[in-house]
Amino acid sequence: MIHIYYGDGKGKTTAAIGLATRAAGSRMKVLFVQFLKTEFSGERHTLSHTENISLTFCPIELKFTYEMDEAEKSKAATMFRRIFDDSVTTVLTQKYDMIVLDEIFSAIEADMLSEYDVYEFVSNAPKNLEIVMTGHNPSERMLSLADYITEMKKIKHPYDKGVQARFGIEF
Repeated sequence: MIHIYYGDGKGKTTAAIGLATRAAGSRMKVLFVQFLKTEFSGERHTLSHTENISLTFCPIELKFTYEMDEAEKSKAATMFRRIFDDSVTTVLTQKYDMIVLDEIFSAIEADMLSEYDVYEFVSNAPKNLEIVMTGHNPSERMLSLADYITEMKKIKHPYDKGVQARFGIEF
């Protein structure tokens, strides 16, 4: 089935990690793919040491998309397209039970990935593959594919008071 966690609230990645670890603990093989994040995102250490979960490459350094110039955006887009394409090949050829595409909607919104390519993969994926996607603003087209949709809505967040993201909590 297809799961979507989206919105402007905290908890999208956390929910996807919870589902991935539950699946891994049940001996399901999980591929965890992250977009627009770096190797230093706190969850990566634990996930990399969890049996039955494989992580894809993440860059060591990456600016926020709004800080990138056009050349940096182009380079990042090329990297994320390669990560997506390689992940699709891996999940289809190595018999994974679940793929998590963390921040995929944000990567699409930032023009780092083609919604068409993601839609084609998701709509044509094997029926026994659980697909988990997260991010801010999925299109109605992507939402129409989902079996589970959870919207994370921010009510209050320290960022509203100028508190920056904290290591171990937001990343």
